[in-house]
Amino acid sequence: MATVFGNFDISDFWEPSVYAKREYIDVPLTDELVESVERELGYTLPKAYVELMKHQNGGLPKKTFHRTSERTSWSDDHIAITGIFAIGNKKPNSLCFEGNFENLIEEWGYPPIGVYFADCPSAGHDMVCLDYRKCGPHGEPQVVHVDQEIDYKITFVANNFESFIRGLEAEDAFHDNA
Repeated sequence: MATVFGNFDISDFWEPSVYAKREYIDVPLTDELVESVERELGYTLPKAYVELMKHQNGGLPKKTFHRTSERTSWSDDHIAITGIFAIGNKKPNSLCFEGNFENLIEEWGYPPIGVYFADCPSAGHDMVCLDYRKCGPHGEPQVVHVDQEIDYKITFVANNFESFIRGLEAEDAFHDNA
């Protein structure tokens, strides 16, 4: 059994799909690729992110919902993600594909607070970001949700990437089964 983050079982984390292979899953991760992407971004990626991407470099998680303590345009108490971007530049949903990083800030107007690593079902109207404002470009960033629909409101999601991944839940956790 493969594990990430200590006792976290990664073997059932990713949702296999043709779409994920085409749009998210980049080449297998190497130390050289991580270094290259970090240089291009200007940020040191969290060790947990790198470790997760060594298992599969990008893709669609099976659990895609995360609780929040504040309302977003998505919900009163949670956000949803579509996928997690690969560390690379070969797939459309990788951190450095054809200027993805710069486009989110320059063309879409997202605040330059860190690395946007997960997209949401809104087709670009909200994103999940590694927020380096408190820790600097080489520290351990928090995870935040940035909501374009609410004037780029920044909502705290998790203390770090590992907590974010551990906090992902299935959609049915947010529906009243009564």
